[in-house]
Amino acid sequence: MQLPLQITVRDITPSETLEAHIRDKANKLDEFFDHIMSCRVVVEMPHKHQRQGKHFTVRIDLGVAGGEIVVNRDHAEDVYVALRDAFDAAKRQLEDYARKLRGAVKKHEAGTADAATGR
Repeated sequence: MQLPLQITVRDITPSETLEAHIRDKANKLDEFFDHIMSCRVVVEMPHKHQRQGKHFTVRIDLGVAGGEIVVNRDHAEDVYVALRDAFDAAKRQLEDYARKLRGAVKKHEAGTADAATGR
């Protein structure tokens, strides 16, 4: 990454293990797609429901050339599951972005009819 990773933890006790896990996940994204310019990760427990247990929200903002990729994942009862789901979604969005950069996205031509349906 060209800019440092920014980690914010709200409403839960921060730990070195949690931060190391986030750094590991972010480094794997950077190995996958090396044009990430910034990465901000926010982990929080916004709702403290007595009957439903702990729910976490993870937000990942990735700065890439020409835009930003934003991922939000809510309501996993385990912070590590919420992080896994959020980083998996970020990787899928980076894959889509990389395909667009390469021009490998399938484009439908306007005005052509589908041979099977005649539309």
